Amino acid sequence: MSSLVDRAKEFVAGKIAQIPKPEASLTGVSVKSLSRDSALFHSDVSVSNPYSHSLPICEISYTLKSAGRVVASGTMPDPGSLPASVVTKLEVPVKVPYNFLVSLVRDIGRDWDIDYELQVGLTIDLPIVGDFTIPLSTKGEMKLPTLSDIF
Repeated sequence: MSSLVDRAKEFVAGKIAQIPKPEASLTGVSVKSLSRDSALFHSDVSVSNPYSHSLPICEISYTLKSAGRVVASGTMPDPGSLPASVVTKLEVPVKVPYNFLVSLVRDIGRDWDIDYELQVGLTIDLPIVGDFTIPLSTKGEMKLPTLSDIF
């Protein structure tokens, strides 16, 4: 009896593996805006929806790291849906307190360049399959704004 159950599981897993799934890509991180107390960074996620109907996005989670430390992390609940059969760009905003950035730069060096890694999880509600998370990450180097950029 267990071999019948195992074969059924393999059959279902094979069928689910063949279901088309949305694909996504992530751009690098850049500075969007500055204030006296924080910097707002952003990255764009391009997502293709292979279906002829829209798909709800459950959430977008993100973690920005530099020098082995988590700079910022969070979740964007219910960011909307992906329209049918097109590529959609979604913005992932990341707010970082300016004093944390200054402490990072002191640790890293005088050039105000930091190496970063951004990890994003895009969770979509797929028909039949349920919640499906697309893991994305990008690494790079970014020039931080100086105090003269703010004032």
